[in-house]
Amino acid sequence: MRKYLWTLVLLPDLLFAQRINRQALVERHSVITTQMDTLASVSVGNGRFAFTVDATGLQTFPAYYAQGVPLGTQSEWGWHSFPNPDNYKLEESLKPYPQQGRQVTYAVQKGSTAREKAVIDFARQNPHRLQLGNLGLVLLKKDGSEARPSDLTGIRQELNMWTGAIKSHFKLEGTPVEVLTYGHQSKDAVAAQIKSPLFAQKRLRIRLRFPYPTNQFVDAGAYYEQSTKHTSRIVTKSRNSALLEHKLDQDQYFVHLNWNGQATLQSAQPHEFLLTSTEPTLTLSALFSPQKAQVPTFAETQTSSRNGWKSFWTSGAAIDFSETTDPRAKELERRIILSQYLTKINCTQSMPPQETGLTYNSWYGKPHLEMHWWHGVHFALWGRTELMERSLAWYRKTVNQAKAIAVRQGYKGIRWPKMTDREGNETPSSVGAFLIWQQPHFIYLAELGYRDKANAKVLKKYADLVEATADFMASYATLEGNRYVLGKGLIPAQECFHQEETFNPTFELTYWRWALETAQQWRERQKLGRKKEWDDVLQKLSPLPQKDGVYLATESAPDSYTNPNWMTDHPAVLGALGVMPQQTGMDSTIMHRTLDLIWEKWNWDHTWGWDFPMTAMTATRLYQPEKAIDALLMPVQKNTYLPNGHNFQDGRLRIYLPGNGGLLATVALLCAGFDGSIKENPGLPRHWKVKWEGLKKMP
Repeated sequence: MRKYLWTLVLLPDLLFAQRINRQALVERHSVITTQMDTLASVSVGNGRFAFTVDATGLQTFPAYYAQGVPLGTQSEWGWHSFPNPDNYKLEESLKPYPQQGRQVTYAVQKGSTAREKAVIDFARQNPHRLQLGNLGLVLLKKDGSEARPSDLTGIRQELNMWTGAIKSHFKLEGTPVEVLTYGHQSKDAVAAQIKSPLFAQKRLRIRLRFPYPTNQFVDAGAYYEQSTKHTSRIVTKSRNSALLEHKLDQDQYFVHLNWNGQATLQSAQPHEFLLTSTEPTLTLSALFSPQKAQVPTFAETQTSSRNGWKSFWTSGAAIDFSETTDPRAKELERRIILSQYLTKINCTQSMPPQETGLTYNSWYGKPHLEMHWWHGVHFALWGRTELMERSLAWYRKTVNQAKAIAVRQGYKGIRWPKMTDREGNETPSSVGAFLIWQQPHFIYLAELGYRDKANAKVLKKYADLVEATADFMASYATLEGNRYVLGKGLIPAQECFHQEETFNPTFELTYWRWALETAQQWRERQKLGRKKEWDDVLQKLSPLPQKDGVYLATESAPDSYTNPNWMTDHPAVLGALGVMPQQTGMDSTIMHRTLDLIWEKWNWDHTWGWDFPMTAMTATRLYQPEKAIDALLMPVQKNTYLPNGHNFQDGRLRIYLPGNGGLLATVALLCAGFDGSIKENPGLPRHWKVKWEGLKKMP
């Protein structure tokens, strides 16, 4: 009997493969577009590189899509900084704040002089992620004018996520065009096959255009001014290939092109190159690279895409709601499949992703470390821990910068910044500088890595960073009388509170306790003794603040639910039993009442995409499955999931990947449960019929 059970554990994929038809599951949610919809653009990519297309299958109308989901070409390596002739330094943004009886400096957005303001602007804007180029079609009408989006008819585009293929069909003045697009799964390359009689009529060409980066919060990659500030040129070309170089100040990169048959590449306007052919079919490949490299052919890219996506979908977990008659199940399944595709493309690079991934810039392309939980945790819960761990290596590369922040502020260990750049440098922010809930994330992510393999190799890989992260957390807590306090001098995850008066937020207190105890377990796994200073904090950490039988957002806000100013933004108090497991000091009855109160009174229109998954997590841990599903599908604008699967927020953030990642983490919790859960599928209504495989329990 023991041998038989051991076989079940060793061969889960073989057994489960008979239960869920994964190809059918994925393909029934193929994205089909029949109009020029600026919020319906779709992408190909591999996690380190992404290429987003309009309804033509390429980036033909980037300006038209700029206010929708932009047509980005972005990579993990493509960054740029504007020149710094005035020698602006981050240190000039530091301001002292009284904290723990001393002055602590923070990089903030409060400049009183023209230079200070310029320093802050420069530090926020640089470096910024680059839009590497627009690769699209030039479509000419019979009168010789260039076609506009409204001139295209008969549009039908389909994204098949099982193969990574985008098939696009449309007509211009009755003449058909067909485009087949793939993204390479190990190289920063895109390939397309274009078929149309328009080639022979000299009314169809391929255009590669290099935009210039803006200094704006959002960069849609369609800014064509400032042509004299950068250079583009054809380095070499032959009958079927060309090498182009793009230089911006101290930065440069290359685009390698190859094509089949007779075609001619020529320079047109500044930073614009046209490929002309008269053959009925043209296949084209483009590789974007910081150095010269070999470009794969269309066939090689097609094969890479098909094999790579099949491998992705047949590994890890899967969930099938097809036998559930509740109409909500179909929409939830759609969001699940599309969110897996989008997070694989956008969130599996070698550093934490920005909130809009590799699609377009928000916050100048910089990652926010407090969002790394929402970007990364689901990969481990879905049996794809290796994808989560790609970005964990970045913490080691940037540890010196994090240590410097802690030293500057007088703390032990390392303090991870909130808004950062690819090198780990902090960015001035009057909110972000005071956030602390990103600090325990590394411990949580490392713990998931350990749970996946539970061996000494994982401990050795992350133990020193876990230790240093916990050292900061323990030294950050202030002993006041007989208890340790978090704050004043912080802004909690619910960012509407002010740093100068806020202390002991419920979620952060809970996260501090969990992370310090987990760090102690890491020491015990290595046969090391528990750290006395950590245990001292654990034993004396302030209890969770409550009033009138519910948990408060923070101890400093006894009016958490009567002051309308505090009934907005993230209802982060729910994360104390949702994101976090139940632990010492948490009363589920009190949290139950807290959830009910927030459900009824919260200003849900002023929340964010991950708040709905967080609320569903809390409901699940309280064994309220109907409320969990209602939370995941709450009809609120910021809980909108577009036809392409992106989580729409507002006119500024048309996509928001923390919502997608949060959804996937929550769905794992709904089905697999959590450590100590006592019910099967604890977050799903009893009448739902679900098949799932490969999901992991949440801590």
